[in-house]
Amino acid sequence: MKTFTPTQLAETDRKWYVIDAKGQTLWRLATQIAVILKWKNKVDFVPHLDNGDNVIVLNSAQFKVTGKKLTDKMYYRHSGFLWGLKEISLENLLKKKPTKALEFAVSGMLPKNKLRASMISRLRLFEWQEHTFPAQKPELIK
Repeated sequence: MKTFTPTQLAETDRKWYVIDAKGQTLWRLATQIAVILKWKNKVDFVPHLDNGDNVIVLNSAQFKVTGKKLTDKMYYRHSGFLWGLKEISLENLLKKKPTKALEFAVSGMLPKNKLRASMISRLRLFEWQEHTFPAQKPELIK
């Protein structure tokens, strides 16, 4: 008997999951989403293939954070020029782009290789209760 190895998209049945982020902790929610995107919740997981599922997150700006993370957690980016380091706190990021904080948290939990872009492309974030994928029959996770 030979060992079964899943191949890309041949045996893949991508499901749709809907997660309501209202009242959930940011990093625990991001961990739950990353596991679904990485396909680690499936029996036939292999690390070199991207056969994960699609995730829709509703109320993605209404998560909660613990402690003083709103003021102390900083996000950094650099322009490439001297003195080009920009920083923004979590509180200010939520005011400017409410869904970006959850996207950064999930992206940081995904593998740092060529599969990351396709995994993050299957994540859909919505600030409100409704989503624009009515034809899908998603499984609701609370």
